[in-house]
Parts: sequence; structure tokens; C-alpha cells
Amino acid sequence: METINVAVIDDHQVVINGLAAMLASRHDVRIVYTTTDAEELQNYLSRNETDVLLMDIQMPGIGGIELCKLVLKKTPEVKIIAFSSFDDSHFVKQVMRNGASGYLLKNTDSETLVAAIQAVVNGEEYIDESIRKILLHESLKGQRRSIFDIPLTKREKEILKHVAEGLSNQEIADKLFISMRTVETHRLNLSQKLAAKNTASLVREAIKRGLID
Repeated sequence: METINVAVIDDHQVVINGLAAMLASRHDVRIVYTTTDAEELQNYLSRNETDVLLMDIQMPGIGGIELCKLVLKKTPEVKIIAFSSFDDSHFVKQVMRNGASGYLLKNTDSETLVAAIQAVVNGEEYIDESIRKILLHESLKGQRRSIFDIPLTKREKEILKHVAEGLSNQEIADKLFISMRTVETHRLNLSQKLAAKNTASLVREAIKRGLID
């Protein structure tokens, strides 16, 4: 069996070290590259044979969804596994829709990690078991259907979409050519309309009400 080459991008070195330790004794899977920088990652992948990318979906400076798109555009042969502390189904759906082959939580064990890597290399998808249960529960309960109509302006919908993609206020402001203060005001209005206390609950409520996919 050929060794599976794995690259890792995460903004926390302790996570990278943990992954390296988990795979240190494996002969069939090896980490060949680690970085905390998205641009350096893309340069490496374009020049070196890599089978799997373990990717944190909450990277500073670039949203995980956007990074996923960029990686697959330049190196479509690389299989991406999102590696996150978020067990919110929205993040799972977003990253899988944009080309990722797997989704794991950061508290995963080495056996599950290796199983996920092997699965995506073989052309399969792999989603953490606890996430699969959440997705099944939502499907059975129909939580993705709109509960009641929430009137949003066109700008609020645009900002909500970018928030769901993991962009920061400054990144949203730059993308829409508006001030960061304007973005903050719209986000405050969105939080009030959806009774959301933080970003995760804002996205979750928007999904439940069918305001975003």
C-alpha cells in the first residue's frame, strides 16, 4: 500500500502538533507539510504531490469555504477534510457543498482520523459520527423548513451569506465596498431579528428559518 501524503493547515500550532503525534506511528499515512498560512499552503500544494488536506475552517484572513474553493480550483486532485471544533450542521453542509470530502471534529481520536483519511482517498465521503446524528435528527424533525417569515433587506441577506461563509466584518466590508461600521450595524440588526446571541446562533437560526442554504 502506498503511503498517503497529508498536508495540514490550522492557525493553532498545538493542533498541528497533536495531529502529528496521532499519526507519528503510522506507516501508511504521513504528514508531509504543515502551515498556518493559506497562501503558503496553496504554493506548496501546487508544487508537491499531496493526497489529503486537513483544513481548519476558521482561518484568520480567509474563510474556510473560500479556501476550500481556492484549493480545489488549483489542485482538484487533493481531497479535503474539514477539521473543526464546530459541530453545527450548517458549517458541515457549507463545506461539503463546496467540495470537501470529509468533516471531523477536533476531539476525534487517531483511529477515526485514519479511517477518514483512507475513506476520502478511496473516493468516499466521511463525516464525524456525532455530526451524522445531528444531520439525521434535523432531517427527521424538518428543522430546515421556515418557521415563520423574517423580513430581511437585500443588504442584510448579503451580509448574512458572508457571515455564514466565515468571513470577518472587515472582509465583508471589503467585499461589499462598505464601511466596517455599516457591517456591524447590519449584523446587530440581524442578531435582533433572529434573537441570536453570537455568530453560531445567528447562522443556526437563519438556517432553521430557510433564510440561507
